[in-house]
Amino acid sequence: MKTVFVDTNIFLRYLTADDSVKYEKCRELFKRAVNGKASLLTSEMVIAELIWTLQSFYKVPKDEVIEKISVVISTPNLIIPNNGIIAEALIIYSRKNIDCSTDLEMSYSY
Repeated sequence: MKTVFVDTNIFLRYLTADDSVKYEKCRELFKRAVNGKASLLTSEMVIAELIWTLQSFYKVPKDEVIEKISVVISTPNLIIPNNGIIAEALIIYSRKNIDCSTDLEMSYSY
């Protein structure tokens, strides 16, 4: 099974459903992964960009961002390097007034 890299735009189309045609294609991709018919890969930077875009452009409230990202990082057959660190960052982010996307970017920029 070929592994497909998932960029920020794919997650955004799925999480915001702002374009119904693209949403359906993205939904099908994630459905295939959940059913074990696709292997997906993304990066910490994509997750950081996703958080930042949901907050800044889409004005999604913090608690909803945390919920959406939690669903993303727990998607079966989606490989994210350092997934555990992202999960920990989300917990800290939920408890503190921090900029999670910037903190994630700084953690992996070295």
